[in-house]
Amino acid sequence: MAVNLVLSFALAILISSSPTAVGVDATEELKEAVLTLDAGNFSEVVAKHPFIVVKFYAPWCGHCKQLAPEYEKAASILRKNELPVVLAKVDAYDERNKELKDKYGVYSYPTIKIMKNGGSDVRGYGGPREADGIVEYLKRQVGPASLKLESAEEAAHSVVDKGVILVGVFPEFAGMEYENFMVVAEKMRADYDFFHTSDASILPRGDQSVKGPIVRLFKPFDELFVDSEDFGKDALEKFIEVSGFPMVVTYDADPTNHKFLERYYSTPSAKAMLFVSFGDDRIESFKSQIHEAARKFSGNNISFLIGDVADADRVFQYFGLRESDVPLLFMIASTGKYLNPTMDPDQIIPWLKQYIGTSCPLISNYGNLTPYVKSEPIPKVNDQPVKVVVADNIDDIVFNSGKNVLLEFYAPWCGHCRKFAPILEEIAVSLQDDQDIVIAKMDGTANDIPTDFTVEGYPTIYFYSSSGNLLSYDGARTAEEIISFINENRGPKAGAAAAVDEKTQIDAVEEEDTDGLYTAYNRDY
Repeated sequence: MAVNLVLSFALAILISSSPTAVGVDATEELKEAVLTLDAGNFSEVVAKHPFIVVKFYAPWCGHCKQLAPEYEKAASILRKNELPVVLAKVDAYDERNKELKDKYGVYSYPTIKIMKNGGSDVRGYGGPREADGIVEYLKRQVGPASLKLESAEEAAHSVVDKGVILVGVFPEFAGMEYENFMVVAEKMRADYDFFHTSDASILPRGDQSVKGPIVRLFKPFDELFVDSEDFGKDALEKFIEVSGFPMVVTYDADPTNHKFLERYYSTPSAKAMLFVSFGDDRIESFKSQIHEAARKFSGNNISFLIGDVADADRVFQYFGLRESDVPLLFMIASTGKYLNPTMDPDQIIPWLKQYIGTSCPLISNYGNLTPYVKSEPIPKVNDQPVKVVVADNIDDIVFNSGKNVLLEFYAPWCGHCRKFAPILEEIAVSLQDDQDIVIAKMDGTANDIPTDFTVEGYPTIYFYSSSGNLLSYDGARTAEEIISFINENRGPKAGAAAAVDEKTQIDAVEEEDTDGLYTAYNRDY
């Protein structure tokens, strides 16, 4: 079966159950630095604040727990700011808040949104995750969109090697170029820092004699700075997005890389991910080769990443990768997933040529890579009422068994799954004497899920009939309802199916048997 591609995994934490959040009223919200919002009060509270920051979290999320005290400390400071900044939170896994989660595109935890003008202007938060950094970042968001630089000292302090910095150079702070720069600065300020000056000589890099108008983009990667003289609003935005994105994204603990990772995983392209220990004595060779690969294969719709294995534990767990295979190059593409373990730097480009040949065999002599599938081991004994399905046996148990199969996708940490487990067991015991029905379960966190199935949460239940119909089950999670659903949608029993097939074959022969010889033979013998 095809591999289910999940491209937003790097910043996401898999879904689990959570306790129901308690709504708050206007009186309660004043008692805490971080306001607690839910579906009942969200619109009212957001509408009355011209600038509010909302953290969408899950109670079980380790990163959310780590952020919580920093977020609370920042809220205490910012509420006393000259221009007060309000910080709030929403339990995004509370079922009652599902519409809020969907509306604001919350696919990973924590997700932070900046909401302005009563919620009519919503932007992502691209700042630090510690209290001081949160405070500094958000103060900038409520101040001017672009700050004026007047000295080399100010420029040196502002144009630092952390993130992407835009500086507009203008002979005078007026005119179409300056106005468009300010409009774009206001629009993109959540992701980038903007400054303007009339003196290019104070800037740390680039031609210091220019008078402008120009926009100089500083960045801590690739060529370090790029200039543009196109001040059309759309052109300026595109220049920032393209030039401000690294050729090779870095996956590590640095929060300034988070916005690059979010864009990396949301871009519709194949993903080439090199994971290596950044303490490896060959790290510079690995960096050099992955950058060369990014330049060489820029026209093949591949996005590149280099990650420090020390910070990639969730990635490895999610994909079933092993640290013993590091350095490894992992590829996610529409044709599947591919893995090259324990590799040397000079193997990167040849292996990518093989991948390109695998994905486009008509244009290359390469193309012998075998797709990688994450799977738990096939159970040696599988004799319990509820059968265990893994990626390596799903074809045998579900698609090729000729039986009616009810399959639950679950997560070990999911409270709803634990609650459903005895019900699934009851169904399996009730139907265990029916040889044409299989009740099964699959750990969706430990196995690749075929694209035949859409699994957006746990538990997710599907039914595959012996006649080949695949149905999702969205009814009540009771044994009675599910058994009724199975009986209503099951295919013919194996014996009945065989009889039907035999009769069909006989009828077909009889139609061609003009002399009646086959009919007589079948009747007599």
